[in-house]
Amino acid sequence: MRVIFFFCLFSIIYSQSGLEIAKLINERSIPISMSSKISMTLTNSKNKTRKSVMISKSTNRNKYQLIWVLEPKSDRGMSFLKKEHSDQNHEMRIWLPAYNKIRRINANRMSDSFMGSDLSYEDMTSRSLSENNYFRLEDEIIEGVSYYVLKVIPKAEFRNSYGMHKIWVSKEDLYIVKENSFDKKNKLKKMKTFFYTKIENYFVVSKIFVNDIQKNHTTNLNIENIKVDSDIDSDLFQEKSLKRIPSY
Repeated sequence: MRVIFFFCLFSIIYSQSGLEIAKLINERSIPISMSSKISMTLTNSKNKTRKSVMISKSTNRNKYQLIWVLEPKSDRGMSFLKKEHSDQNHEMRIWLPAYNKIRRINANRMSDSFMGSDLSYEDMTSRSLSENNYFRLEDEIIEGVSYYVLKVIPKAEFRNSYGMHKIWVSKEDLYIVKENSFDKKNKLKKMKTFFYTKIENYFVVSKIFVNDIQKNHTTNLNIENIKVDSDIDSDLFQEKSLKRIPSY
């Protein structure tokens, strides 16, 4: 009887579709709010580097986020506001103190680089289940760890700068460890690797490495001093907050 039970359980798990696995990922427990300090290193094709230090605060499961630049001195005060909505277009704004100007990121600029990095504004937003098709590929075992492998194809009716993504998801904890993104011609564009640390009952991202294959350019983000479920007022996430660097 026990053999039959485990056989049935295995059959149910293995028969999960790509969309069903994507739903499980989407439902994974993540902090309601989070604050952190981010060190970002950009490396170009000539191996020259540029470093930045930022403060990030988010709430509503990262749907609302503010990022302020602390270093280098020439960029200090630059900031970014993101507000994702389910029933209307997302809001994104950048404060550029050198020009005394707040710039709105429109839908046709989502593929632009976020602060010179290999992450686009599109990469900074959550992936909507309804805007993509999910296909399960053959599972993989890498260094003794089992992963779901999914192919994610954006639906044609939604604006998107990518043609496809391939993601590797830990079966045990349902977090994404790697994502390869392809352009509209199905050529590999970016390789992203995610590292996690456990804080309280959450696995939160502590490092992101992005390699833009086509530009031969990399971005390395180290996320430190992470605080989860701290008291962050949702009223903070307004345009006026862009000009106010908070204490950390």
